[in-house]
Formats: sequence, C-alpha cells, structure tokens
Amino acid sequence: MRAATMHGVREPLTVTELPDPTLEPHGAIVRVEANGVCRSDWHGWVGDWDWVGVEFEYPHVLGHEFCGVVEEVGSEVRRFKAGDRVIVPFSQGDGTCEMCQTGHSNVCENGFAPGFSYWGGFGRLSHVPVADLNLVRMPDSMSFLVGAALGCRYMTSFHGVAHRAEVHAGEWVAVHGCGGIGLSAVQVATALGANVVAVDINPAKLEFARKVGAVETVLVGNDDPAEAVVEITRGGAHVAVDALGIEATCQATTRSLRTRGRHLQIGQTGRDEEGMIGFPIDVMLAKELTVYASCGMQPARYDVMLNMIETGKLDPAALITGTIALEETGDVMASMDDYATLGFVVIDRY
Repeated sequence: MRAATMHGVREPLTVTELPDPTLEPHGAIVRVEANGVCRSDWHGWVGDWDWVGVEFEYPHVLGHEFCGVVEEVGSEVRRFKAGDRVIVPFSQGDGTCEMCQTGHSNVCENGFAPGFSYWGGFGRLSHVPVADLNLVRMPDSMSFLVGAALGCRYMTSFHGVAHRAEVHAGEWVAVHGCGGIGLSAVQVATALGANVVAVDINPAKLEFARKVGAVETVLVGNDDPAEAVVEITRGGAHVAVDALGIEATCQATTRSLRTRGRHLQIGQTGRDEEGMIGFPIDVMLAKELTVYASCGMQPARYDVMLNMIETGKLDPAALITGTIALEETGDVMASMDDYATLGFVVIDRY
C-alpha cells in the first residue's frame, strides 16, 4: 500500500510502498478514503509525547482522523462487512475492561489509537482491531471529507461540550484557543443554543470562529483574556473550554468563569508542560468551580452527533479549509510548528 511514511523524529515524511496490513479475527481492514491532519499527529512526529511512552518503530504510519470502506473483516466480526462505509474514531477500546463494559470505551483501561498504537490513515489501508466496538457506520448521505473530520477533533469537542460539560441553551461559553478542537467546540456549543466567546492570539482564527458561530471574540494581547470574557458575559462564562493545553490558556480559562462555572479541558499538554499545569486553586474554591475533561468519544454515542449533522444543525464541512494529496502531508505537518493551519486540512487523494 502507499503511505506517507515516518522514518524518524522530525524526519520528512516520504510516500513509500509498505506491506498491506494482516487481517486478524477480531479486526477489519479499512480502505482509507480521507484523513484529517491533526495537531496530535504533529506531537507524534516531533517526539513531543515520548515522555508518556509514545515512541515508534520505523517505518511508521501516522493518521488517526480517517474514514473509508471496509475491505475485509475477520471471522469474529459480526456488525460490519466488506463494502460498509465507516468512520474510525481515534479513542478505541478492547471491549473487556470495566470502562468498556460500562459504556466508556473511549477511556478503555487498555485503550489504543490508530496512528499511534498501529499504522493509521496516512496509509491507504489500516487494520482496525476489535472492529465491532471501534467502527462507526457512516451515513450514506455523508461525504468522506466530513467523515474524516469527525474522527478526533470534532467528536472530542462534541463529547466534551454536550456530554461532559452539558452546555445548555442560553449559557455563555468561552473557548480559549481556536485550532481545530476550539473551532469545533464553537460550532457545537452554538448548535446547542449557547452564546460563544472565542479567544485566540490570531485575528484570522477569530474571524473564522465568528463564521462558525461565535458572537464575540477576544484577541489575546490587547486585553487580559479572562477579564475580557468576564466583562462580555457580565460576570463570567458558565462554561470555559481550554482547547490548547498550555498553562496560559488553562489559567485564563479558569479565571474567565463565573461562580459555579464549569472548566472543560480538551487541549492536551506537550513536552513543555509534561502533563502538569497550575490551577488557581483559591479561585476554584471561592467560586466552587467544576473541572471536566474530554477524551475522544465512544463509538456508541456517535448517533446523536450524526443525526445533528444529517439534519443540518451541525456543519463540520464548514471547518474544512483545504484538501491535499498524500504527498503534501509532511508540509502541512511542518507548518504546525507555528500554528499556521486554519480549520481542518484533509487528505483525500491517495
């Protein structure tokens, strides 16, 4: 199969021919039709997560935001067959642990992820383990581009905003960081009836946030972002989302909340933080703030999100800003050094 192949930390990706995956009894081989290029791929490429054990044997194939068509299923697979159009969520479970057994396979105690645990969507074929649990049937009306947009950033934001923080109509929601996750959170919160304030250092990303639903924006650098949100919302946001995962956004997110507000952590840290970010604890105590976190979304809960997309209440296609050929993947990854990408860039030509 053809794949944009990783040969080492920060080494340029090259399109090479690699062996096709081997089918296992519980798995399915998916022919990849589209794959989003996500900042998590960048973290893997630059070796930013080796401190938590993310290390690869080379050659390696990244890519965890993909969809496609089932080529073949193993003998133990019952819910899917060759020819099915499927979305491949990045948060996957083995189906045996307590979390999987109680409906929370996105935080499986033995979890794995395409592109990290096994070769992913930067290749033409990928073998998805425990396919009955880890695949989602894609509606016939949905394009592969939209299906790819749902594999990581969008579904993580949906789960966080709708299921974890339980955003309600009329609430103020402040989204700090308008990358792919943040823009997804803006659109989802807006669809749920919230009033969204988008916060970022980049005017172009704030303009994009307005296009997908933000009613107010805050340009970091002109004002203290937390104080600006408190003023706009007349007392603070009901829900504030850290969509980046650095100390500055985490603290600004917390400080922008009103009393009894909800902090939603979606952004993941990198090497600089190594998972440790300081919280303004006294503020949290005085205001009785609640902290939620979101890690992907279990496949069993995709139905509501897919229904909202099919009926036009959600429009992930509006976040797709470009499509590329497989050969261009490395250039897009390298541009993420400076947060240069806007919205979702999707590989659709293999």
